Amino acid sequence: MGIYQIRNLSNDKIFIDSSKNLNGAKNRFRFQLELGRHINSSLQDEYTAFGKDKFVFEIVDQLSPKEDLTYDYTKDLETLKSLWMEKLQPFNEKGYHSPAELTK
Repeated sequence: MGIYQIRNLSNDKIFIDSSKNLNGAKNRFRFQLELGRHINSSLQDEYTAFGKDKFVFEIVDQLSPKEDLTYDYTKDLETLKSLWMEKLQPFNEKGYHSPAELTK
C-alpha cells in the first residue's frame, strides 16, 4: 500500500493517487484508461492521444504494515498523498490535478 503516480513519458505530467493495493491500482489504471473511463478527463484525453506506451505506473512511496491486522490505513494514505501532492505539485503543465485538490 502506498502512493503511486502515472507519468506521461512525452511531457512528464503526472497523476498522483494512493491505494491499499498497489498491484490492483496498476491493473485498474490500465483497465480504466483502455476503456476510456478514467475519472481524470485530462489524463484520459492525453492517454488516448499519446497511446499506452507513453505512460508508466510508478510507486512513489509505501507504508509498512502494522502488527495490528485490523488497523485502518485510510488516514495514513490521505496524509501521505497530501505530502506528495505538496512536494510534486502535479498541477497545470506539471500534472493532471487541479490546485484545488491541495485544500481537500
